[in-house]
Amino acid sequence: MKQRILLIGYNFAPEPTGIGKYSGEMMDWLARQGHECVVLTTYPYYPYWKVQAPYDKKRFGYMKEVNTFPSGGSISTYRCPMYVPAAPSGKKRMLLDVSFMVSAFLQLVLLLFKKKCHTVITVVPSFQFGVLGYVYKLFKGSKTVYHIQDMQIEAAQDLNMIRSKRVLDALYGVERFIFKKTDVISTISEAMVAKVASKAGKEVYLFPNWSDTKSFKPMADRSALKSQFGLQPNDQVVLYSGAIGEKQGLEAIIYAAETFKAQPQVKFVICGTGPYKEKLQDLANGLKLENVLFFPLQPMEQFNAFLNMADVHLVIQKAKASDLVMPSKLTTILSVGGLALITANSDSGLYALVKKYDMGLLVDAESQEALNTGLEAALKVGSHENTRQNARQYAETYLDIDTIMSNFQEQVLEG
Repeated sequence: MKQRILLIGYNFAPEPTGIGKYSGEMMDWLARQGHECVVLTTYPYYPYWKVQAPYDKKRFGYMKEVNTFPSGGSISTYRCPMYVPAAPSGKKRMLLDVSFMVSAFLQLVLLLFKKKCHTVITVVPSFQFGVLGYVYKLFKGSKTVYHIQDMQIEAAQDLNMIRSKRVLDALYGVERFIFKKTDVISTISEAMVAKVASKAGKEVYLFPNWSDTKSFKPMADRSALKSQFGLQPNDQVVLYSGAIGEKQGLEAIIYAAETFKAQPQVKFVICGTGPYKEKLQDLANGLKLENVLFFPLQPMEQFNAFLNMADVHLVIQKAKASDLVMPSKLTTILSVGGLALITANSDSGLYALVKKYDMGLLVDAESQEALNTGLEAALKVGSHENTRQNARQYAETYLDIDTIMSNFQEQVLEG
């Protein structure tokens, strides 16, 4: 049955990475099945922390975009103004959340006078967006889906962004209210399903992030691909591709590169953007490292080849994060059959998953020595081909977008 589906979240297409990428692909897939999709979002800003052209000149007002599909489906995108800090901090992120809540609420009120959406999907972060979903349900009687991409309150607590017990208790109280009033709660990993279910006291649907296994796939002749991106065919490329944030511990990549200074054929490539990129560049320059190269985000039409050129892919996780989430960058690495070197402690959910399917190399999180040792093992030529094959097989079996979205359509939207 064709539906009208409303998605609420401040990350959306055309953001190239992270939650915006998945939310955009979700709505695109549904529209191609003939559903009429409505999106309540803001202007694309992530991972740059700056509203991107051509939206930068319109970011202080509201705007609407409409895309139609041969299936009869469509996506109507309502973009709302939002405060975007150039240098995000804990307090500034809170202001970002509040500013979107206010502007999105005003647009939501107008949507109440339009044709009913059968299902409302709110995407966390920010956790309080579930309140907007509840408001729409209250007036329209729609089914609500609360999809958790990140445990936002716990993250703020663990990073000491919020220290007041009174404030934390209030936030958890709002979250409990949302859990109670939501029809379907979903999240992206088995570990997060268990954690959210224990808090919510109800069943939680596993709705994992996916990979486009048709677009992202293994390619032959890694040496030729290296030449395509300005590297030497015999270089060994250690690649980090993704958002570059201060809390991720990415300086470990620079210090790892320092230990490989005597091996000039080992190149550390950092691709992406974010508020911490300049500091990483300064650190590399300060250590006079010529084996560290910084690349901008790659165009989508080149990204498959770019990932395929890497001999090793770095997935740097803090210890607490690795217990809950399969990083979004890892799904694409698996899809191209890449050799991922992942920081995850042995008591974490991510460690158990990677170990079970032998689809990556694992080292202790937040340990420079473990990372350096793991890189030495990963760079042994001719090793780990079975691991690469297992990675691709896992992606095809469990991460294919058509499989995941078909199950979501059948079990959640139509269930």
